[in-house]
Amino acid sequence: MSKKLLRRTGLLAVTLAAGIFTGAQAAETIKIGSFLSVTGPASFLGDPELKTLRMYVDKINEDGGVLGRQLELIHYDDEGSASSARNYASRLVRSDRVDIIVGGSTTGATMAAVPLIEQSQTPFLSLAGAVVIADPVKKWVFKVPQSDRMAAERVLTDMKERGFTKIGLISGTGGFGRSGREQTLAMAESMGMEVVEDVTYSPSDTDMTAQLTGIRNNSEVDAVFNFGFGQSPAIVTRNYAQLGIELPFYQSHGVASNSFLDLAGDAANGLRLPASPLLVPDSLPENDPQKPVVQSYKEAYEARWDESVSTFGAYAYDGLQLAVAALEKAGSTDREAVRKALESIQGHVGVTGTYNMSPEDHNGLNADSFRILEVVDGDWKLIE
Repeated sequence: MSKKLLRRTGLLAVTLAAGIFTGAQAAETIKIGSFLSVTGPASFLGDPELKTLRMYVDKINEDGGVLGRQLELIHYDDEGSASSARNYASRLVRSDRVDIIVGGSTTGATMAAVPLIEQSQTPFLSLAGAVVIADPVKKWVFKVPQSDRMAAERVLTDMKERGFTKIGLISGTGGFGRSGREQTLAMAESMGMEVVEDVTYSPSDTDMTAQLTGIRNNSEVDAVFNFGFGQSPAIVTRNYAQLGIELPFYQSHGVASNSFLDLAGDAANGLRLPASPLLVPDSLPENDPQKPVVQSYKEAYEARWDESVSTFGAYAYDGLQLAVAALEKAGSTDREAVRKALESIQGHVGVTGTYNMSPEDHNGLNADSFRILEVVDGDWKLIE
């Protein structure tokens, strides 16, 4: 064989190999990592979150994927354990080498994973509630739900508008309740309101009658606010009714789901809380930009899973859509480019609210994104 022919053959082989390599690159999936509390005490958060991620990853892939590539969801169940969340986050960034993470059902799980995520420089959209997740700002950490500080502000604003300024506060001693209590105390002081009764309960408590009796016996209290999540707020609500307390009663966004209504029963009637419009989509005016987004998510979720939506599943929807928007804006999976794209997102209409991120704000929402709902005849009613 002549040298000229050998050179041509070699060139052809190199060209073919390059083509195969380029094709393989194009076929690589974009890896979406997630650690969620799918089972365990916070399963009411993680279960709808995982279902939401699964159905929308499937839908996005059916529609052609992102950047011409399919999405691959890699998820782990941390069972509500902070140490498990830390271990799974380590696996996601070190072994699975995911491009972005959407997860962290609870504040404890999220904060346990944050140091590793920051070290690995992986964009992370947390689905948990406490203000500490995004304040102070952490370079690689973003937050999807409103913060507990915003929830406290929204509740206290509604109280004040109704003429109530003396508060009886009851809260859980877990991470969510503890942070919510701190934010409520600080917000009340800044708004010229006063917490005149301040009691707590353990997540394992099965009766809060003693704490509520103290609130009932304090003649200064003119409205009551419970900050907690899980089954405990339903117990508080039932005990509140059993004691015949007639003061206006508020819960936090931590119980904004139909499952809470099922647990609390008729005792929930009359209470108010801050929540996403997801629970009352038909009550939104036609010109509300969130209405079509909220209705679409609700219809799709309930058709796929044959169960009611919850605001927690909606956090996963918004987190995934924000991740996709950032990937498309970055035009690649380069982590720094995706991170910068995330913090430049403006006017992104989600189920939870309209997001306006910035380098100084990795949450992008304000207290007005909460709607005030009241339980009337066992169902949610939009107050505004």
